[in-house]
Amino acid sequence: MDRCVVLVDAGYLLGAAASLLAGEPTRSRITVDHTALIQGLRQRAEADTEQRLLRIYWFDGAPDRVPQPEHRRLRVMPRVTVRLGALTRSDGRWAQKGVDAAMHAELTELARNRACSDIVLVTGDGDLLPGLMSAKEHGVAVHLWAVQAADGDYNQSEDLVAEADERRVLDRAWITRAVRLKELGGPCAPPPAPRPEIAAILSAPLPESAVAAAAAAAAAAGQDGGERNHNRNGSNVGARPAASSEGTARDGGEQGPTAGKGLSAVPTPKDLAGLGRGPGGPAAPASPAASPTPNATLRWSSDKGWIERGAPVGEPPETASLPTLAQLTSAEQRWADREEDITAVSGDPFEVGQVFARRWTDRLSDTSHLQQISTEYPRIPHRIDGELLRYAARFGLLAHKDDQIDEHDRYAIRAGFWREVDLRTAAEHAPAGD
Repeated sequence: MDRCVVLVDAGYLLGAAASLLAGEPTRSRITVDHTALIQGLRQRAEADTEQRLLRIYWFDGAPDRVPQPEHRRLRVMPRVTVRLGALTRSDGRWAQKGVDAAMHAELTELARNRACSDIVLVTGDGDLLPGLMSAKEHGVAVHLWAVQAADGDYNQSEDLVAEADERRVLDRAWITRAVRLKELGGPCAPPPAPRPEIAAILSAPLPESAVAAAAAAAAAAGQDGGERNHNRNGSNVGARPAASSEGTARDGGEQGPTAGKGLSAVPTPKDLAGLGRGPGGPAAPASPAASPTPNATLRWSSDKGWIERGAPVGEPPETASLPTLAQLTSAEQRWADREEDITAVSGDPFEVGQVFARRWTDRLSDTSHLQQISTEYPRIPHRIDGELLRYAARFGLLAHKDDQIDEHDRYAIRAGFWREVDLRTAAEHAPAGD
């Protein structure tokens, strides 16, 4: 059949591109416009082989073979098929398992069935040499493409290079049409929305009035031994910061997909040490040498906060009436949401929180719910917080060792949620005509 097929080893292509642009084969250093990359591969393949494209096969590794956001975007593109191997971590390094075998099987099967006349291989692995030779024996022309090496040398197996019928180099100019250093930004890496710093989240200052109220409440709580109930009823939270604040809530209680997985409502001594607090106690007095910054408070994300063991756990009546996103979403909207998740949402934790909050606020029929959740800051009502974290888990934000979302990512997810709620609340109160 007079068509061409492209087989891409994503680990090689993107790793070599990172080496070329960043000086190290770390894919986290680059950002990729997959639409532009696939289009570039198609145009180059059709020009080099003088045949129409049948299909592009994208081979990559993923933890537990679970498709990541980039894989979900790729596999819905026209004439693109994604094949996933395992991604395992050993001695602090990630390694692909099964990708070479899958490429070898696809290469030999395409040639044996005469599905195409030309095959383009974007790889450097010598393990594909037997498959390449088998394809040639079946009358298929094999084109081997390399990514320009950072040091000007080969980054492919010499045996593979020697057996290929045609060879091409994807140089820096071609690579940078679709790949950028993250620090450089560019068309495929727009500047991210402002996102919170962990230090700011963990040590958000209270207004002076709230500090005084918290101190008085702490003294009263100390007299009756009710320090934990003091934290439970939120008296140390204080007034909500201005809408421009990016502070978010600290984890507390069982949360979404991590429920029952060992998350504790009680912060670790390490957390408390950074805030000048003793376990379960009020803020310690600042030493004379300490910086004269306002007192800080732990900020909980859930209604649960610190609770006594055995205490009845129920949803507070002030948040029980708030609908979940699932309750607000029709079948048609659910389908559209899934399409957007696949094609447009990058999976960045801050963006995930914003997308969830945007959908929730857009679908509220009662605008008083928006004001109500706004007054709950910094606590996201428990049902909604769990739903938010379950949604985030779809984007591969789980730490696969224990199926928990990384602590840093949880902060960013909730910060994105509150940023979007702040924007919507401000829009609701903006004078008409602004």
